[in-house]
This record gives sequence, C-alpha cells and structure tokens, in this order.
Amino acid sequence: MPLTFPTLAALIPDDLQIELQCYDEGIEVLDIEAIEADLIGMTVITGTAMRAYELATQFRERGQTVVLGGPHVTLMPEDASPHADSIVIGYAEETWPQLLRDFNNGTLQPRYNQCPNLDIGGYPLPKREVLPKNMYITDMVFEATRGCIHNCSFCVVPNAWGRKPYQKPIGEIIADIRQQRAKRAIFIDLNIISDKHYAAELFEALIPLNIRWYGLSTTLLCNDIPLLDLATRSGCRGLLMGLESISPETLKSTHKSFNHPENYKDVVDRLHERGIALQGCFVFGLDNDTPSVFKETAEMAVDLGIDLPRFAIVTPFPGTGLYYELLEQDRIVTKNWELYDGQHVVFEPKNMTVEQLQEGNQFAWKYAYRWKPIMKRVLRNPKQMHVALLANMGYRFYARNLKKFYNCDWVLDPLWPEKIMEDSKLPVLHEVG
Repeated sequence: MPLTFPTLAALIPDDLQIELQCYDEGIEVLDIEAIEADLIGMTVITGTAMRAYELATQFRERGQTVVLGGPHVTLMPEDASPHADSIVIGYAEETWPQLLRDFNNGTLQPRYNQCPNLDIGGYPLPKREVLPKNMYITDMVFEATRGCIHNCSFCVVPNAWGRKPYQKPIGEIIADIRQQRAKRAIFIDLNIISDKHYAAELFEALIPLNIRWYGLSTTLLCNDIPLLDLATRSGCRGLLMGLESISPETLKSTHKSFNHPENYKDVVDRLHERGIALQGCFVFGLDNDTPSVFKETAEMAVDLGIDLPRFAIVTPFPGTGLYYELLEQDRIVTKNWELYDGQHVVFEPKNMTVEQLQEGNQFAWKYAYRWKPIMKRVLRNPKQMHVALLANMGYRFYARNLKKFYNCDWVLDPLWPEKIMEDSKLPVLHEVG
C-alpha cells in the first residue's frame, strides 16, 4: 500500500467538514463519471504524468478544481502547472492543510511551496483505512526517514528534495507499528542508513517488537558490521540495494563510486550469513556500457546468488543531473513521460543502439529468471527459501511478460498472485480504455 494518501488523509484539519474518497489506479479502474468531488488531488510520478494530465483535463472541464503534487510536479512545476488549478511543490505536511483551508475560504493559491524548515515529526499517524487493505499484498508499510545524503546523477531525490535526510521521531514510528499490530513491516525509506546514528537508534527500538522488516539501504551497510548485526537483531530479513553496475568506471560517472563491484560477493555473503535476502538492482545504458554488459551483469547476478536481481534501463528523469546532461547533448529522444518508467529507452545511448539497449535489458531479465538460476539462488539462502521461491516465481512471470507490463495500456487482474501458482494458466490482463 502506498503511504501518500494515508499520510495526506491524516493531515486534513479536524475543523474542516470534508468527505474523503481515495482511488489508486494501480489496483482499480477509475470511473471518472462517478467522482463528484469539489476538489481533486493527484500525486504524480513522471511515468504517470500524462495520465494525470488527461484526468485533470476531464475533471476541470466538468468544473472541478484540480491540485497536482508529487515527485514529477516538484521536479517539473512548469510542466504540471498548466494542467492544474494549483500545484504543491515538495513535501506537504504544512502546505496541504493550508491548501485545504484556502480552498474552503475561496482563496486557493496557484502554487504551494514546501516550508524551508520542514520537520516531518509531530503529525498524526497515517490513516491506512482510506485505501482497501484487501487489494494490496500488505498495508504494513512504514516510513522513518525521507531523502538520501548521496548525489547519484540519475536519482530524483537530491534534485527534488535536497540531500538533507528528514527524520521522524523514533517513538512515533514505534507507536505506528504497535497500533497496526504489525508482525512484518516494509520501510519505504530510500536509504534507511543515511544517518547511521539514527539508524542504530531505530534498530534498537525495533528489537522488542519482534517483527520481521524489509527496507532499502546502500551497500555501505555491509561495511559496518556492528550496524549490520544490529539490523539483523532488529528483525531485518530483506534489503533492496542499488548495485547499479558491474563497472567501476560507470559507477564513478554516476557519483556512486562507494559501490565496489569486486566487493559485491562480500555484500551478498554477509547478508546471507545473517538470513537477509538481497534484491540487487542494476541499470543499463550509461555511457560506459557496451552490448556485452547485459549478459555479463546477468551472469554475475546469478553467480553471486543475489536473491532477486532487478534490471532497468537508466532513465533521465526530468530535473536530474543525467537529464540535463543528455538534454545538452541533444540525446533525449522523447518527452512522452509515459515512457519514463525504467523499462523504455528515452534517450540515445552512446555505445549501442536504442534497440540493443531495449532488447538487452529484456535478455538480462529472462536470463536471470530461468528455472536453473532461480533454484541456484534459492538454495544459496536456505533461511529465506520459501519467501525467495515465491518472489522469484513472481519475477519470472514478470521477466517473461515485460512487453505486456510496459505497453502503457494494460493492468493486471487483481488475482494474479494466486494465478501464478497454477501450472498451466497465466494471469488475465485487462485493457484500460
């Protein structure tokens, strides 16, 4: 379950008489005619910007007021502004309640900017009940921090929100977990160890809860054995790490030289020794990459025993350093934001063709998710065998159907996890009009 709507719902001032309804197009087909709202807010990432603008046009033609916020709007306010009556830049803990009051008073402003001294602590806990729990794998989703101290050239975070990590008081996080009676938790923090002292305090506070948790971290965690051991004691059972590339030169060019491919085996081994599964993410298409990179990367991912390898085409999201670099070199081939999803080529690669990059990425997915590599990975980490097998089966289906997932016209049947388990059937895909 995404936390954006539950968080915004909790920020609605108690003195405003508001009837709220939340919709997530990731899990349902939206019936536009049935939405009779005075004010409509949409959170927008780059890949959904075209759809958001389309919906905004329809709502505004019906006389409804539209507000747009989210990462894409923060990165490209001039792109979003013509499609909305108001836009929200940055985090909205203070601006969203003010926007609602202004709308109620008939004084809605065209733009609301994040407060410069924002503190994300001291607010009501998210109201997860605004979204249908049964439509998600889990609603036990939590947030301790926002932001990241690093400056990776293709990442939207430093450009949208800066490199200062925002932190919630640890007591509030623990209270949220206790209130939800969570036994398992997913932390959506982009880098949960941005501040190692804070991370250590958080891990210590999690120990008495006796939960299993999953999150995102850099490989630097595996260089700090005491902190890694503390994460293990706190219940960490899985981490997503951006390995990005097997080339030191490529990593250096993206300002991610703290990753060392020669140490990836140690990263995997140290995690597995502690019963922690690794989702290792790689990107293709940076300027040092050649057509040989796809097989070499997929082979390394398999040989290392990465529990869930994940591959993407590097995407120059607007506002990032990579975007402006390629724009200056006249290498951006489309600004159809719908294609900015990590699986389409939207720029001219340096050492291969667009077709080679697109097909090479698909090759890596299919290579890594053959049955033999799957079983090899699962057996490498016996403490996570059951979960790893199910996750790999899901990714195997995904790897073999990338074109269906990323043609911008399809949505999965809600029952697809169960259908994957059937030997002879594939999930039904429904067209969205």
